[in-house]
Amino acid sequence: MDKAQNLFDRISEAVATVMPADMSEDVQQNIKARVRGVCESLNLVTREELEVQEAVLQRTREKIEKLEAHVRELEKMLQQKKE
Repeated sequence: MDKAQNLFDRISEAVATVMPADMSEDVQQNIKARVRGVCESLNLVTREELEVQEAVLQRTREKIEKLEAHVRELEKMLQQKKE
């Protein structure tokens, strides 16, 4: 959640730089709340989390390919026994 908070803070700062300086504190808080709500609804992940999931997916694909090759070998052996 720390990284998500950091992202939220960076977005809030970016929004604050384009808003008029004389805006009331109440309006600023409402804007921050809306930005936070939008960010939370996006289900964002960090680059690190994405890379971890990509590595898991790659290992899974490799295992599936090995299993498929093994199944083909077994099917071939079974077919030969039938003949």
